[in-house]
Amino acid sequence: MSQSEPVRVSIMGKEYQIACPPEERADLFASASLIDGRMRELRDGGRVVGAERIAVMVALNLAHELLECQQQKAGGDSAGSSARLVALADRIEQSLGSSR
Repeated sequence: MSQSEPVRVSIMGKEYQIACPPEERADLFASASLIDGRMRELRDGGRVVGAERIAVMVALNLAHELLECQQQKAGGDSAGSSARLVALADRIEQSLGSSR
């Protein structure tokens, strides 16, 4: 395993330095780009204000997508988990909207 080296990524105009092995650098940049795009999209939609709140919503959406992919791959039906995650995301979104 290679030693990690510091790498800088930018998300919503803020730079982060992250330790990353050289062979995983491309994946780190792709991940940062995906998160940056999702956060900017949510911010530009105007429904959620504040970088921390936007980050939480993006994290929940990505977790939901990951769970769906895992469920499809496994062929199992754990719709209960998916439904709970969707309900949680909806409740957080409603709560964030009312606290503006």
